[in-house]
Amino acid sequence: MRQKELRIALICYGGVSLAVYMHGVTKEVWKSARASRGLHATEVHTGGTEAVYQELLGEIEAHDGIRLRVFTDILAGASAGGINAIFLAQAIHSGHSLEPLTDLWLRSADVDALIDPAAKPGWKFSKYWAQPLVEWVLSRPGNAVSESVSPETQAEVRRKVSHFMRGRWFEPPFSGEGFSRLIHNALQAMAEGGNGSPLLPPGHPLDLMVTTTDFRGFLEPLHLHSPPVVEESEHRLQIQFSARTPLTGGNNLADLLELTFAGRATASFPGAFPALQLGEIDDLAKNSGSKWPGRAAFLERVMPVHLRNGNEANVSLIDGSVLVNAPFAAAIAALPARPAQREVDRRFVYIDPRPDRFDMLAGRQNEPVSFFGAIFGSLSTIPREQPIRDNLELLEQRSREAERTRQIINGLRPEVEAAVDRLFGRVLFLDRPTPKRLSGWRSRAQQAAAEQAGYAFGAYAQAKLAGIVERMARTVMRAAPKLGLTSPDPVIAVLRRELAERGLERTGAPGGGATPETIAFLRAHDLTFRVRRLRLIARRLSLDWESDPEIPDNALDAAREQIYKVLAIYFARDGLDPLGDEFPALAADVLSNPGAVIDALAGHRSLTSADVEAEVLLTAALEAMPKDLRRKTLLTYLGFPFYDVATLPLLQNEGFTEFEGVKVDRISPDDARAIREGGTRATLRGTEFYNFGAFFSRGYRENDYLWGRLHGAERMIDLICSTVPEFDHARCGEFKRRAFLAILDEEEGRLIADPGLVTQVRKEVLAIRPAS
Repeated sequence: MRQKELRIALICYGGVSLAVYMHGVTKEVWKSARASRGLHATEVHTGGTEAVYQELLGEIEAHDGIRLRVFTDILAGASAGGINAIFLAQAIHSGHSLEPLTDLWLRSADVDALIDPAAKPGWKFSKYWAQPLVEWVLSRPGNAVSESVSPETQAEVRRKVSHFMRGRWFEPPFSGEGFSRLIHNALQAMAEGGNGSPLLPPGHPLDLMVTTTDFRGFLEPLHLHSPPVVEESEHRLQIQFSARTPLTGGNNLADLLELTFAGRATASFPGAFPALQLGEIDDLAKNSGSKWPGRAAFLERVMPVHLRNGNEANVSLIDGSVLVNAPFAAAIAALPARPAQREVDRRFVYIDPRPDRFDMLAGRQNEPVSFFGAIFGSLSTIPREQPIRDNLELLEQRSREAERTRQIINGLRPEVEAAVDRLFGRVLFLDRPTPKRLSGWRSRAQQAAAEQAGYAFGAYAQAKLAGIVERMARTVMRAAPKLGLTSPDPVIAVLRRELAERGLERTGAPGGGATPETIAFLRAHDLTFRVRRLRLIARRLSLDWESDPEIPDNALDAAREQIYKVLAIYFARDGLDPLGDEFPALAADVLSNPGAVIDALAGHRSLTSADVEAEVLLTAALEAMPKDLRRKTLLTYLGFPFYDVATLPLLQNEGFTEFEGVKVDRISPDDARAIREGGTRATLRGTEFYNFGAFFSRGYRENDYLWGRLHGAERMIDLICSTVPEFDHARCGEFKRRAFLAILDEEEGRLIADPGLVTQVRKEVLAIRPAS
């Protein structure tokens, strides 16, 4: 069975009260991952959308021969999207359920629950003198409520806004302490809901990033030519959590107080909530009886400059979407930490509940910008809604580079295979492969490629050396954060000096090829070369050789499985885990003793031993292959050094991680039209009152949550179906219809504010015509 992974990097935009809509969407992302994990673990889901997703994946496996695993391993969010990303990441890592959050969103995401008790009017005649002003503001022609709120909800909104205006003035109306407590309680409710299994393969990395804004900022050095160093203020702050997936459930992604800190910081909407300061979370820990043993390490990671200056208690954090509303860059930065052990279909999926921004402003394009409009627009609207074109162009460039590299490799194939034939002749295909022979053939092919490359080998070897040293430096920085380095350059410099003293000042031998010192260094440290070689074979098994009628499908499947097992040997040598408990101390001393770091990396990773283990498995795989497939695999394996000389300079990440192109998908009301046309305007209610609408009405929250689930289910089915281009479009539509009905059945008893909501949507679903 062909193994394939649909890996999702999820980016959640800000959207104030549209957080409720995003909860509905992320719930379906979570359910699809649960269904996929259950299918691989032979756990059958019999109800809800999990059962629908599981049947869809089962049909793909039965009819298309693809065993597809669906999961989300990168999450980035801002503001309301940041909170949803935190909850989803915690559920993925811990196996906890998102179900307890739904009632909390519907019940507690209301202004009456969020408002600070000190901001409430003390009695109904509070600020009685202000009542005429309140009535004029809320009832005058063209007022904000009349313009932006539906008639049936205007009375409720006016009543709650009146409470605001007659409460305290010139201070945020919502409670920061109450908001922190709400997030913390939600995380605890997830844990109390029981433990399931994590939704990623064991050991797979999970990265969560949320943005916040440091109101006063901090100074960071910029290195120039003249003057050498200047300082510039930085206000963008990213809170990141990274972890390897545990084997069993119940393990938190991070301390719940740290996740609470991140959620409170990213969603501190200016003017509505007070800025977050550290003391608020300390008070929460004290009042809830929670310990925070990792507090110092967390602060060192999140705000190192403030901590060194002794100013961490005074840092004021406000909404992350003020400066970074669409944190694509954070998600892109997480890609290099993702080794792929099987075929990957990587998607960047972003949730945008308001893609109709321009349409909403279209009628005002010709109006002059007013004095106050320019001021408030520059402070809020423009920074929050900048396009993501630059991020998408970067992803597109990565995909083009991957495709160009594949084309170069395919174009070189005849010459490379001819070179391997000349080097080995018929002996290669007549002799029975053994681990010893395979090792000898590999060494001979690598030496020939180096000698025949001529002057190009020098540049190739220097590119390899530079890549290895940079990876070493970044490993050191991860192992020893107390170094306080903002750049790997100082570590790279001392490592290069040490290597020069060990004879690696030059890599090319006078007669061609590599110097003995270079060969020894690459054998001990060049992990990425080994991975690139095996991944080339894996790609050809999955893409190039499937069309060969002479090679049986079961032989390709068996060969792919063995290649991924060999890859796993090398992936187990990557990262900090194999380096032992003593390595952080060596890393912290790298600037004075770089040689100890280099030797420790070589000793703990033991790549030469890994080669022996890998070639035993590879030999067994070759023996089991049909003759034609064995020949193709050997030509690729032994020809790889020739390909690598030509293509390594093109690979910015050395080809160690996911190498295929990246596709970008959006989840929004405008993209999910199977039930109702019209996009955001026709489905969501939280857009009213400047995107605060759902905070003023439970009916609005129920409506947006339901449509979030429906739109999330529709788009997740679209994503799954798109991994198999030949999948029947009509069948895809039928699975959508079944998912919609399953959601309506699940939610009918919970959504009580508008008795006609589920009934009306059900009529629309039943009226959907099957695709022809």
